[in-house]
Amino acid sequence: MARVSLDLLQQFVQVARLGNLSRAAEQANLTVSALSHQVRQLEQRLERKLFERGPRGVQLTAEGRRLMESVSHHFEGIDRAMVGFRCRRDDVLTLSAIPGVMSSWLVPRLARLVAAHPELQLNLQSSVELVNFERDPVDAAVRYGRGPWPGLITERLFGEWIAPVAAPSLVERMGDLDPNDLSQWPLLGDPGDRWRDWFAEGDAELPRRYVAHFDNTDALQRGAMEGMGVALGRMVMARPLIEAGLLTVLGDRYQQIPEAYFLVYPEHAKDHAGLRTFREWLLCEAGKYSEAMSYATGNADP
Repeated sequence: MARVSLDLLQQFVQVARLGNLSRAAEQANLTVSALSHQVRQLEQRLERKLFERGPRGVQLTAEGRRLMESVSHHFEGIDRAMVGFRCRRDDVLTLSAIPGVMSSWLVPRLARLVAAHPELQLNLQSSVELVNFERDPVDAAVRYGRGPWPGLITERLFGEWIAPVAAPSLVERMGDLDPNDLSQWPLLGDPGDRWRDWFAEGDAELPRRYVAHFDNTDALQRGAMEGMGVALGRMVMARPLIEAGLLTVLGDRYQQIPEAYFLVYPEHAKDHAGLRTFREWLLCEAGKYSEAMSYATGNADP
């Protein structure tokens, strides 16, 4: 068997980790065609089929899993060793955030940061996957959860509030029904089953059925906007739509949930000048938002 280059193995590991040729090609600064050629070249040299191609990406074959188990930890070790040697420009900041907070909360505010610090270049990555700071070229991330995350500096930004939201068209259709009594309203099930805690806090019984149940928040919110039913809206994502008149809050009760939003970054990134600038700006924006939401909901953010 011909000697296999480390470059081919590295591309194999990246595709295996992501399960998607397009995303792996983007991270490697290659075209999808070039990366596919490298994968085929590795398969030919090893005389093994390593991936099964499908409409939603690629999956490792049994031989591919065996190879991944053999080589991946070596590349992880190299990545860990190189963390302290990576050359990062102080005027370039790479930030990862979940799609909801990126599009609904962060991006609408970034014009103020850019205006105040035109020297700072932002590389924004929107993903639901947790960043591996030892492997990925990312300086910091905005995460949603209960925190803290071991091995990372974790700074709380603000909490999350939920409240029933519905399209104005649905409110009009339901007529004079009491918005504080949802027992007669069509409800949309949410990914985290938040309705259970909502009704328990209000000493009310759970509904016997939902009009529809969604497994992701974006689709749930869209269903509410289209007038399908009432959703428990997370205010970080729902408030811009409420302010735009596309959704309305039903009743006068808000509930703060245990999850919150955090800025996280590794210890070695704390001296990054761009991150220091961004962190100072972000904490200021988060404080303003917390104050506004405390006023709107009548609840202080702890």
